[in-house]
Amino acid sequence: MRDLLVAGFILAALPTCFRRPFIGLLVFTLLAYMRLQDLTWGWARFERWSFYVAIVTIAGFVFGSGQRRFMLPDLRCWIMLALVVLVGMSLVTSRFFVAGDLSSFIEYCKIIGVALFTTGVVKNREYLRILVYVVALSFGFFGVKNGIAFILSGFSMEIIQGPGGMLSDRNDFSLALCMGMPLLLHLGLSEKRQILRRGLLISIPLMVLTIVSCHSRGAFLAMGAMAMAIAWRSKNRFAGFALVALCGAAAWMAAPSSYKDRISSISEYETEGSARGRIEAWKVAGNMIVSKPLLGVGFNKFQQEYPSYDPKRGVEADGNPKAEGTRVAHNSYLQIWAECGTPAFMLYLLLIVLTFRDLAIVRREAARRYHSSWILSYANMFEAGMVAFVVGATFLNRAQFDLFYHYVAIVVVFGKVARDAMAEEPERASSTAERGSLVLARPTGFGGPRIQDGFTRTAPTSGFGRRPAPGGL
Repeated sequence: MRDLLVAGFILAALPTCFRRPFIGLLVFTLLAYMRLQDLTWGWARFERWSFYVAIVTIAGFVFGSGQRRFMLPDLRCWIMLALVVLVGMSLVTSRFFVAGDLSSFIEYCKIIGVALFTTGVVKNREYLRILVYVVALSFGFFGVKNGIAFILSGFSMEIIQGPGGMLSDRNDFSLALCMGMPLLLHLGLSEKRQILRRGLLISIPLMVLTIVSCHSRGAFLAMGAMAMAIAWRSKNRFAGFALVALCGAAAWMAAPSSYKDRISSISEYETEGSARGRIEAWKVAGNMIVSKPLLGVGFNKFQQEYPSYDPKRGVEADGNPKAEGTRVAHNSYLQIWAECGTPAFMLYLLLIVLTFRDLAIVRREAARRYHSSWILSYANMFEAGMVAFVVGATFLNRAQFDLFYHYVAIVVVFGKVARDAMAEEPERASSTAERGSLVLARPTGFGGPRIQDGFTRTAPTSGFGRRPAPGGL
């Protein structure tokens, strides 16, 4: 029955995906993050639904009427294209290049393609808001589902594997939940409808329980950094940090002993097996970087090249052959540096830096204009999600993480939409200045009433981490 429902939903959506590429992007995003196909048990589970949706959407984009652009002419978009070129060069010049390696490179190209396509079809605030809802609710679904299961198990369940796709590894799954949590918090705090507002906010502690059940130390650090970023941007920082500390202490006391033991092992990195293995992998990555600084050892060739760059490989302390296998980089930055070279690594860092910089510039301009605005709320939301990734990526091998590139693309769109809104503000403000009224935005088209574009500097404060602005997002 599930197979028929999922197949019917996707097939029924294909004509709309052709007519409206933005709807195609939403369906593709739903399949990527909510993994509808993995909720089935039969034939629908193994169909290439994302491929079908992508083909139909691109066909509609190419042959549809009207002026359309594939991507915004933003520096970060060009950086992502440059990364594709450098990653491809590193793969072709690697020692162990075979034709079968092209499939992994094509997957990386798809990831970048979806990110760039997002900047082209998400054209306004309404589209941006709907996309944020789809991403947030996709992760919220798994957070609620697994959080309830964790409670019913008496806090003893341990998630061994994620739902599938890019989320199949539990470390990746928990990192994605950490990046999705600020989106749900933003939607919950700014939602006007009480039922939906409560549902969104209730899902957050359940997501925390799901992350706990993954027993991921990297996600624990990412979640802590994300919470600190939210507290830092709150109206009252002292109260924000105090609330985070209180919730953290309560959660730690309620956490199962197995999770506490797992997290406590972070301080025992010199003796704990998994942590020690990470340090050894980082040393091997350093040897690769020194040996091949320009194009690296090749895209996805870290494990294959591992024995050649491990000075301890082959013998134990007693001189006997070493039985231990190869390792992954366990660090996204060292992974892309060792595999793809210094230029790719620098572009990767630049992509992150420019994203944070853009958020800071937009937030500063919005803060100068308003006490409260959807722009401030969005900027803080995206910043917290990026902080979660930057910290989590330090301990995870996810240089090709789909959600990261999609996040960057969404921030690119947000920057343009926010600047357009602020550019229009003086004209709208002048027409209402004599009445002293609030500036109103166009109807959102997604959930009803007109919403406030922002308060002038004389209005009371609210926003992300503060009292919600009236009227929703």
